[in-house]
Amino acid sequence: MYPQERQRTILALAQERGEAVGAAEISELLGVTTETVRRDLEVLERQGAISRVRGGAVLTPSLPFELALAERQRSYAAEKRAIARAVVEQLPSDGVVALDSGSLTSVVASMMPTDRRLIVVTNNLPAARVMASMTNLEVLVLPGRVRGVTSAVVDTAVVDRLATLHVDLAIVGTNALSIEHGLTTTVPEEAATKGAMVRCARRRLVPVVSERFGRTSFCHFADLADIDVVVTDDGLGAEVAEAVSACGPDIVRAPVQDPRSSS
Repeated sequence: MYPQERQRTILALAQERGEAVGAAEISELLGVTTETVRRDLEVLERQGAISRVRGGAVLTPSLPFELALAERQRSYAAEKRAIARAVVEQLPSDGVVALDSGSLTSVVASMMPTDRRLIVVTNNLPAARVMASMTNLEVLVLPGRVRGVTSAVVDTAVVDRLATLHVDLAIVGTNALSIEHGLTTTVPEEAATKGAMVRCARRRLVPVVSERFGRTSFCHFADLADIDVVVTDDGLGAEVAEAVSACGPDIVRAPVQDPRSSS
């Protein structure tokens, strides 16, 4: 088992338990020495994914390791709609947009404007299906392997194709955002794709719900200085917004409509 596979297994076990998990138990489960486990725990601690305790580790306050797409689509629905509306206002009048995978970027896809012609390059299969019916959009789906849990196209084929492209705006999702660790996501394949999308764009935008600020996920894919705009909801405090903005990106806080106000 490769180190990254072991580390993912350790995180999944800690998430399942909800309490400290011992190095000896991990060693027995994975069939490796306790010294190997300790090295893996050191790596995970440096990445901010766990806190080491005597004889083992516990998860740091963070997002669940990885939720299925359907479950993520049900969470923070009002915030995601507000953010998506603000993202649409950032779209170019024409040109090429790269759209990343994720539940929030899928909401953006559903709100794409019909009054401008855009080429949209995406690894987001649910979003591609939605945008395919919009006659003003030319939708190009990136090649690669499909991850079932996210319905995202990932792997080296995606990264290689993105390396040949130059897009006007990349809309890149993130599982977590912090000043200390930048933008992070759950698995290396997703991180590689997101990083390649950031690198191929003239302008980089990250839509993210405010609840994910100050969190850290498993794999780093970009620094805050690499991003031009972060679009979030108005649940983000002014002090945090100012601290993030000081690292480089502009911050847009979209007002969230209370569902009760429309009834």
